[in-house]
Amino acid sequence: MKIITIRHPYDPAQIPDEDIVLVLGFFDGVHKGHQKVIQKGKQIAEEQGLKLAVMTFNQHPSIVFQKIDPDTMKYLTNLSQKEGIMESLGVDYLYEIEFTSAFSSLKPQEFVDQYIVDLHAKFAVTGFDYTYGPKDIADVAHLPEYAKNRFTVVTVAKETDEGEKISSTRIRHLLDEGDMEEANRLLGYSYEIEGTVVHGDARGRTLGFPTANIQYTTTCRLPKEGVYVSELKVGDRWYPAMGSIGHNDTFGKGRELTVEVYILDFHQDIYGEQVRVRWLHLLRDQVAFNGAEALIDQLHADEEATRNYFNEKKQVQEKK
Repeated sequence: MKIITIRHPYDPAQIPDEDIVLVLGFFDGVHKGHQKVIQKGKQIAEEQGLKLAVMTFNQHPSIVFQKIDPDTMKYLTNLSQKEGIMESLGVDYLYEIEFTSAFSSLKPQEFVDQYIVDLHAKFAVTGFDYTYGPKDIADVAHLPEYAKNRFTVVTVAKETDEGEKISSTRIRHLLDEGDMEEANRLLGYSYEIEGTVVHGDARGRTLGFPTANIQYTTTCRLPKEGVYVSELKVGDRWYPAMGSIGHNDTFGKGRELTVEVYILDFHQDIYGEQVRVRWLHLLRDQVAFNGAEALIDQLHADEEATRNYFNEKKQVQEKK
């Protein structure tokens, strides 16, 4: 997959000189609803003998339109994660458009001319609710009018689950509730975050549960505070783990929110490593315990529950 970063106005030489199927959207999370739109584009590309291109943005449009502080935005997927998922879906070209004030000021016809027609799109594939400007004049219903018969518009219907639309908003609510099974089912993969292992206060080691303290970006959306069955990726390998998101209230109020991961049967030094954490199942909410002893007892119970989770998962896989 080739990634093409575009800043408006762009140099036409950046654009591959071949006809494409272009799928449009922001795709935060690249969930099952998004995947259906991309897969429709892939199907058309294969039928027509064309390359598949997807267009996304480097940041959420509301940062420009509503003048929101970029550091306060919480994404389900950062650009790196989005790129990996797009590649796995068979995308040939990924256009990452820098969503600037200049780009946002494009009129609907200008956007269509410069970012669909001039990208050599013969098919433009979108979800039913895609917009490219003010909703009343720049929705999918108006797209054929702006297309002027230069490309075919394909609109993919709403993807529902149990009668409710699959959406990034719905998945965010599930993360806020700690319902990882449902969130992961709607995503079509296990939710994960990226970060760097940094030095913490080393309290876990004194409790008999040494943890990797994960430094994450401010724009990363974390599940609700709690203790989770998790997996941590170091290098090319995923390890079963127990993850904690919380403030360590047992040791005092007003502490910083941290992400700490205890890796089962793991004894390597991984400080400074870039890692990924998958969130699989909420074991319990965070609790302020009456001292270290009570916390240690609970951590042993959490570890046992975590081991049971992975053992049951292994047994299910072996029966298949």
